[in-house]
Amino acid sequence: MSINVLVVDDSALIRRILSEIINQTPDLNLVGTAPDAYVARDMVRALSPDVITLDVEMPKVDGLTFLDKLMKAKPTPVLMVSTLTEEGAEVTLKALELGAVDFIAKPKIGVVAGMEAYRELIVSKIRAVAQAHVSARAYIPTQAKALVKFSTTEKLIGIGASTGGTEAIHAVLSMMPADSPAVVITQHMPAGFTHSFAERLNLNSAMAVSEARHGERLLPGHAYIAPGGIHMVVKRSGANYQIELEDSERMSSHKPSVDKLFFSLADAAGANTAAVILTGMGRDGAAGLRAIREAGGRTAAQDEKSSLIYGMPKEAWLNKGAELQLSLENVPAWLATTVSQMGRSVRI
Repeated sequence: MSINVLVVDDSALIRRILSEIINQTPDLNLVGTAPDAYVARDMVRALSPDVITLDVEMPKVDGLTFLDKLMKAKPTPVLMVSTLTEEGAEVTLKALELGAVDFIAKPKIGVVAGMEAYRELIVSKIRAVAQAHVSARAYIPTQAKALVKFSTTEKLIGIGASTGGTEAIHAVLSMMPADSPAVVITQHMPAGFTHSFAERLNLNSAMAVSEARHGERLLPGHAYIAPGGIHMVVKRSGANYQIELEDSERMSSHKPSVDKLFFSLADAAGANTAAVILTGMGRDGAAGLRAIREAGGRTAAQDEKSSLIYGMPKEAWLNKGAELQLSLENVPAWLATTVSQMGRSVRI
């Protein structure tokens, strides 16, 4: 079954390039192109596309304003395609906050040649975005039912996510108590975005959230985001845990990789770990989550209904890496309760 795609971009060149890529891909069907938000609005109503590729910088009405109105009136999977999604991480994160499923940056040099080089990536992104359950993004957050009443450096929490993960992670961290054990997070994201992502999370979390730094000691009340384009692993240093950043080969087709982080948690913390895989495309993290479970740690995966993309959580469930599945709104309480039940050690 073909995926019907609407291209919205004020650049005639980009519309042509994207149209050619879509038309040359058997399972994609170009239903139309629009140069501005007004034309796009009418085409969405008439054509009901499965996926919309959307530029941020457009005349008359900018892409973010159009996206906001679209997600309120007719929720549709959206892939942001813009120079601004690379140059302005804040714009990208705002687009994801408003409901865009994913983003891809236009090439910096040689637009035509660059877009041709991006052909495979663009096609894979469109296919992934088409699978998104955009109506499932809404949920009512609840306070963690069992707050952590002690601070400890012995317990660790691991979180892995990909497509749709920025808002899922925001939902989880915003409900975690300030005295939670350290949280280490790998979200598939390119270099240049994770610093802004961590800053936005920090504004809405009782925990202190930051982009991870090499050699940093893991402390309770802190959450650490793997930098884009580099692996984050956890190592034991004497009685403490610390972060190491590795510029090594991709694992499970990703860098940073959730598997890379989770395998390190299994080795370094084992039964002192509680880990969860959230929404995302592919299978990264499934093997690592199983390693944590086999090492005595507690594991969970986001359920299908609340996942924007039920790929990574599904793989973790099928390979028995996850011991249970949870709706997104129940993840914070499960994490808080689980680490509370692990013991009452107060070593700092």
